[in-house]
Amino acid sequence: MHYKKALAILLVLPLIMGVSMKEPVKGLKIKIFNSSTGKVEEVEKVYKTDNEWKKILTPEQYRVTRLKGTELPFTGQCPLPSKGGAGIYQCASCGTDLFRYETKFESGTGWPSFFEPVSELNIRLIVDNNFGMQRTEVLCARCDAHLGHVFDDGPAPTGKRYCINAIALKFVAAMSKNITKKVETATFGAGCFWGVEAAFRKAKGVLNTTVGFMGGNLKNPSYKDVCTDKTGHAEVVQIEYDSKVISYEELLDIFWDIHDPTTPNRQGPDIGSQYRSVVFYHNAEQEKIARALKEKLEKSGKFKGVITTEIVPAKEFYKAEEYHQRYYEKQSIEPICHLPGKLKKK
Repeated sequence: MHYKKALAILLVLPLIMGVSMKEPVKGLKIKIFNSSTGKVEEVEKVYKTDNEWKKILTPEQYRVTRLKGTELPFTGQCPLPSKGGAGIYQCASCGTDLFRYETKFESGTGWPSFFEPVSELNIRLIVDNNFGMQRTEVLCARCDAHLGHVFDDGPAPTGKRYCINAIALKFVAAMSKNITKKVETATFGAGCFWGVEAAFRKAKGVLNTTVGFMGGNLKNPSYKDVCTDKTGHAEVVQIEYDSKVISYEELLDIFWDIHDPTTPNRQGPDIGSQYRSVVFYHNAEQEKIARALKEKLEKSGKFKGVITTEIVPAKEFYKAEEYHQRYYEKQSIEPICHLPGKLKKK
């Protein structure tokens, strides 16, 4: 009984003091891709009270975006650019870039559909178990507005269908060439991620890089965990790139040029499965390209040994601790990780 009374007091105390149990962290910053500048920028999360949202949103926008409602099919209309034009569909709540017009397609469902977002940084996906089914909800990464859901029945190249409420979007016509950038994600493991990141950051068209871990069986691993060689994770670099400037094929050329893909679970003095050579593909097109280039490389005779590079589906990405990000830039030193090939000589 004493335990229950104490628990009740703890639950009520924040309300008495006027403090929410889910008070947002003010000043929290996240990375967002800005189509107008063509850069990944650090911005503050947007938090507003219900009354503040009601002042800037229509009642229907509020119901859909803040209360996770759904507009009736075939009732919402997405504005379209003029003939031959382009543009971006932004979050109606906070103005974050979400989908390019070029990725919109007719799905016949009655809701606007897109096969990929402007950037994976700009949206957030969570499991939705409402209404007796399991779906994947799509939220705006900056203000947490409910946008819709994503399904695995879309067209190539992603195979995804982002089914979005029209009322949650606003259209902005392209005012510069930057807004038509095609931002995609690539993930590679090629040994110590410090040097791998440094190499990719030199490539024109690479917009952002983040080092972390992928492919293991432990949730939220730390660098120390991965270094035990028991989690199954590989040290990887996740890359945001403009595919209109640099192609996935060119990224793969860099990948195979900066490490030795014939040494299983090893790069130079670094030994362990976390240093394995691996391509984590994000869609069927990336898999097709990676396998074709690997076969071409095997036939070229460039490497004497057997190429052991794994080509596997991308899994959950865990960002490494902040001190690992752009490590060599922070240390103001030239990369010293094992990086064979022409990029090491630059």
